[in-house]
Amino acid sequence: MPLTDLTLAECLALRPDLDEPADLDTFWDRTLTQARAAGGPARFTPVDTGLTQVTTYDVTVPGFAGEPVRGWLHLPAGADGPLGCVVEFLGYGRGRGLAHEQVLWANAGHAHFIMDTRGQGWSTAGGDTPDTADVVGTVPGFLTRGAESPHEHYYRRVFTDAVLFTEAARAHPAIDPARTVVTGVSQGGGITLAVAALVPGLAGAMPDVPFLCDIRRGALIAGAPPYTEIAEYLRLHRDRAGTVFSTLSYFDGALLASRATAPALFSIAMMDEVCPPSTSFAAYHRYGGDKDLRVYEFNGHEGGGGHHRREQLAWLRERIGPRRPTTPADSTDSVDPLTPTDPVGTTALSALHDPQLA
Repeated sequence: MPLTDLTLAECLALRPDLDEPADLDTFWDRTLTQARAAGGPARFTPVDTGLTQVTTYDVTVPGFAGEPVRGWLHLPAGADGPLGCVVEFLGYGRGRGLAHEQVLWANAGHAHFIMDTRGQGWSTAGGDTPDTADVVGTVPGFLTRGAESPHEHYYRRVFTDAVLFTEAARAHPAIDPARTVVTGVSQGGGITLAVAALVPGLAGAMPDVPFLCDIRRGALIAGAPPYTEIAEYLRLHRDRAGTVFSTLSYFDGALLASRATAPALFSIAMMDEVCPPSTSFAAYHRYGGDKDLRVYEFNGHEGGGGHHRREQLAWLRERIGPRRPTTPADSTDSVDPLTPTDPVGTTALSALHDPQLA
């Protein structure tokens, strides 16, 4: 797959001038205040998954307008004391799936909340949370749902759901709220950036190949959906470009990222046709907290895959535990399984640690 966007050197130098709504903070303050007033307690129902090392609960959290948002909570079986927590948001089209399917973070010793995305769940995993808003005259998908007003847009509801879901996770008695990290791939990465901006006091954020960043540029250059939904809509509604991009700016992760303060670990893929790397770099460069980056030069939207999960496991262990048990003094097994033994590995993965890149 060839490069379809800027080179890595160009992306590292990129500092796009983005149009930010003057009332962006007020918009989100009012939205979240209204949503919290409409909400109520979260519900957690035990689920028998057949797994012996992970305890699972079916979660329902009042989200936007108090509407129920489903999810899963996975806990390491027999865990003692408040745990560090990973709150995960899902990629475009994916629902929460079956209760036993996503247990990596719990197997690593963390609590793991997974939020269902309203109205989605038709691609790689089913969903259980409807989107109740009326849909009229939109391109199939979600980017143009409510494109005429930020108050009506689909992602106002989703981002609100995500904030309230994260707050419910941090309020759970098994969770240490000071050791809560948010993460997600693609659409989940865009939601991660929004939550990092709107929820103070998080321990970290891990956006992977994030969607919903520098949205106008994405609509102009992306070679594959979902950004193409915007171009398709504006091909018909030629006079609405200003309104549409003004609406979408309220949900642009590159704008919201500047408000985040939690440390972040980004991943970006240089051959990504779905979320062009220049759009993800726009969010990375504007991110307000300490940040680190892994670049996968020869990957598309799949990003770093299992290699990047390994990076995340090590990054999380440093920030929210649990620590790996100390190797006994008489043991010959002194190799950390999360540390690559191949000195070429870091270079091959294009892991960028230089603080000058921030």
